[in-house]
Parts: sequence; C-alpha cells; structure tokens
Amino acid sequence: MPELPEVEVTLRGISSALNHAVIKSVYFDDKSLRKPFSKDLYNLEGAKVTDITRRAKYIVVTTDKGYLLIHLGMTGHLSVLDEGVERQLHDHFDITTLNHKVIRLNDTRRFGLVLYFAKDNSPYDNEPLKSLGPEPFSDEFNVDYLYNKLQRYKKSIKQTLMDNAVVVGVGNIYASEVLFASRISPLRKANKITKKECQLLIDNIVKILKASIEKGGTTIRDFQGADGKLGYFVQNLSVYGHEGEACKVCGTPIESTVQGHRTTYYCPHCQK
Repeated sequence: MPELPEVEVTLRGISSALNHAVIKSVYFDDKSLRKPFSKDLYNLEGAKVTDITRRAKYIVVTTDKGYLLIHLGMTGHLSVLDEGVERQLHDHFDITTLNHKVIRLNDTRRFGLVLYFAKDNSPYDNEPLKSLGPEPFSDEFNVDYLYNKLQRYKKSIKQTLMDNAVVVGVGNIYASEVLFASRISPLRKANKITKKECQLLIDNIVKILKASIEKGGTTIRDFQGADGKLGYFVQNLSVYGHEGEACKVCGTPIESTVQGHRTTYYCPHCQK
C-alpha cells in the first residue's frame, strides 16, 4: 500500500502538469473503487486548479469549482501522460487539461478513492480527513503531544504509531523501520514508552520519511511515481521484509510477528 512518502512523491509528480491548469474533461469507468464514482465529478470540468496538497495519504486538489480528493488504496498509482494515450487495463479515472496532459489513475485492486466536494464544503471538514491526527512534519507533532497521547493506549507501540488518530502517514513499512532505528520493541505497550523515547521516535519518523521521499518512496510490489519510476528506498530498509536475514547491527536473525493483521519485522536483540 502506498504510504506517506509514496503519496508525497506522487503529489510532486503530478503538480507540474495539474497545478494552475484548467480541467477540460473528466473520465471514469463503470467500475466502483472503495466507493462508486459520482457524476458530481463532472462539476470539475472547466475548473481551474488553484492548489494541490497532501493530507496524510490523501491528495487534495483544490479548484475554483470544488475539491477533488484522491486516495491510492493498496495498488493505485497516478501517471502524467500526453492527451490521446490509450487507456490500459485497470485505468479507472482520468483528468484531461487544456494543456493536453492527462492525469490517470490505475488501480488493480480498486481499493482507491476518488471523491468530489463542492466549493462550500471543504473536505477538511468532512470524513475521512476530519478525524486525522497531526502530520509528522508539523510543529503539532512534538514530544509533549506524543507522550501524552501514548498514555491513553494500552496496545502495542507498533499498532499505535500506525493509528491515524495519533499521527498520520506512519504505515506498516515505516513503523517497523522507525522502531528498529529507535531500538524499541514493537511489542511494548504504547503507554510504557518514556518521554525520552518519544523524542527518539519523532526524530526517526521525520528522518526516515524524509529519506524515503528523497529516494522516490518504497517499491515493494508495484508502486511507481507519476513518471513511472520505482521507489528506491527499498534498498535502505533494515528490517522490513528481511525475516531470517542477519541484523545489520548485531547479526541476529530478523524475526517477524503479526500485529493487528499486519506483519511486523524486528531484531529481537537490538529491540528487547
């Protein structure tokens, strides 16, 4: 599933073609994604794009005729193409601009999301954005905030970091990597994390997410940026996907376990 770095890379990839452009036409097929496509999307035709931003794993396109909200789901990716390029299998949605560019969504498993919000109905005031926690790069995400938040959680620190009500964008891959870098066991309860460890977690969340963005994200199976390039941060993963391999710090074999239906990777020696 594309996580925060992959969505940020996608956002940057489509911005040059879409930001400040005028939308000439909107296309969607008869397949449903996580929710069915709405004919309200046609309201975006003739609209000028005034801003493109990211909130958590969502891309928000602001226009003078309303908002477009996109989530890539598990297998979705956006591409920037020239007008006239033929649609391929699993191409479910696209926008064509007056400057003859197409921003196209391909989503094999159809867990993505494409929603329209009217001009007087900001998506930030509605679900799914309304209940999200702070961005990891924001001033709001600080040691006092995180420590006080964790005191309310008795589940594992790994599961808690992946909770979008705590902080957004720390998905399964990056939660494993952050906890390894912080030398904290993913099995520890969140309310047992010290204030000093909270600062360490924040530092490593910011460091690892930014490093992944710089390398184009992480391609485990099928993620690619808007330019078709793969994400090369996969080469920097220390524990995720390395079960049975020697820990690069101590040589102990990396282990895995399942937490909240997601696989966690960790070093049992470094993360006691």
